[in-house]
Amino acid sequence: MYFEEIDLEETHIRLKTDLKNQELKKFIFKLRYDLKQYISRNQDFLLSLEPIESYPEELPKIIERMYESSNYADVGPMACVAGTISELSLNYLMENDSKYSIVENGGDIAIINDETIVCGIYSNNEILGNNIGFEIKSRKKPLGICTSSGKIGHSISFGQSDSVTVISKSPSIADGLATRIANDVCGETSEDKVANALETAEHFKEFFEGILIISQDNVGTIGKLPKIVETPEFKVKL
Repeated sequence: MYFEEIDLEETHIRLKTDLKNQELKKFIFKLRYDLKQYISRNQDFLLSLEPIESYPEELPKIIERMYESSNYADVGPMACVAGTISELSLNYLMENDSKYSIVENGGDIAIINDETIVCGIYSNNEILGNNIGFEIKSRKKPLGICTSSGKIGHSISFGQSDSVTVISKSPSIADGLATRIANDVCGETSEDKVANALETAEHFKEFFEGILIISQDNVGTIGKLPKIVETPEFKVKL
């Protein structure tokens, strides 16, 4: 296995892959170039917190995917940017015959794995800490695991979750949904917060496999989640 960290401006990738000379950094540089060029002409794409319609023109793949996913998840396009970069990066690696690659982009993860792995859940919850993870069994199709938080990280969230983790076949959609559902982790008690977020999640069931919501002393789940296992405590660079 080969490990690499790729830092390009706001994009911070941690990569584990079975490909030695994959040149993923060049691929991501091109994605970011397309994104920045499009934003320079379309400020709404950068600033909108709600879905917006795309213009009738041929679009770079990253822009097209962000438009699609943000409309599915009912969020602005930039809410899907990290997951989309992870997704397209994994697609690139798979096109180069990777059978095992993990692309983690600021907590938004795209995975293809031909052996069982454990993916840690970072919530900083006072009770659960950072000692749990999902056991992901061997699979031949990609998987997205994306997390949003109202307390951790730099992304905009209007909710009060410790973490909302969405598992979907599409990391791009998972990223948008994590933001959308985390926005509704609101209420007078932590039980109310989780219940309100679960109610929101019900409207998006066709787009995810499972969701884990952690808020103070309450946890909620919907859909089918991988097995949750205990892990050694880990730390994340924020």
